[in-house]
Amino acid sequence: MSGDPRHSLDDLLAIMARLRDPQRGCPWDVQQSFATIAPYTIEEAYEVADAIDRKDWHDLRDELGDLLLQVVFHAQMAKEAGLFDFADVAHAISDKMVRRHPHVFGDENYANVEAQTQAWDAIKAAERAAKGEQHDDSALAGVSRGLPEWKRALKLQERAARVGFDWPDEQPVIDKLLEEVEEVRAEFADGRDVRRLQDEIGDVLFVMVNLARHARVDFSQAMRHANAKFERRFRSMEQLALEQGRSLAQQDLAEQEALWQQAKRDEVAG
Repeated sequence: MSGDPRHSLDDLLAIMARLRDPQRGCPWDVQQSFATIAPYTIEEAYEVADAIDRKDWHDLRDELGDLLLQVVFHAQMAKEAGLFDFADVAHAISDKMVRRHPHVFGDENYANVEAQTQAWDAIKAAERAAKGEQHDDSALAGVSRGLPEWKRALKLQERAARVGFDWPDEQPVIDKLLEEVEEVRAEFADGRDVRRLQDEIGDVLFVMVNLARHARVDFSQAMRHANAKFERRFRSMEQLALEQGRSLAQQDLAEQEALWQQAKRDEVAG
């Protein structure tokens, strides 16, 4: 290990290798696989987004470290399996960034951002072809199935919009949303068929992503804000209930609703 108190990337790689050592390592780390670590990788990416959302730059530093550890963890497991190592990962992304930015690292010139986006898609299509993927001329080609479903919905909508399949502004999207909500209401009235409700609620969510896109609102950030607001107000309800001498669970729904409204008022006043 380096004597420098500021550890280097090489130190981190050595730490991960030691943690994975079958004889001297950590039993938990040794037992992990790509599949078991993948959920943590996703979770850490969201933690990074949360720190940015809160503008907590000290926390962001730590969360970026946690996310980097995930890359190092996967690379170490791949090295052990003889697949690739961290240097291969760094080389691959460096090569990709140079290849996808010929206007920066080469002599290519683009007239505008739209032309650059088209060129980016063409380069990605060439990459897929080079990897032997089946040729696909669809405007939706290459949209990963591994994305969170809301993110995949957004990508699909953006791709469709590039060829003109899009509403001109937000009003028809709002109209469509109201239409889809009415269809959900009708399914509940018809007997709550779970499969049909799944389809109709899915349509509502898909249109909501589209509405956020037209509003230029980050759907994930909007949900994070909604979750934070709910948690903040719910905790206020619990505190208000305790001040009345009863827990929230001891109050009926009407009383709880009154506490919710009080929490909202206190938040606005504060």
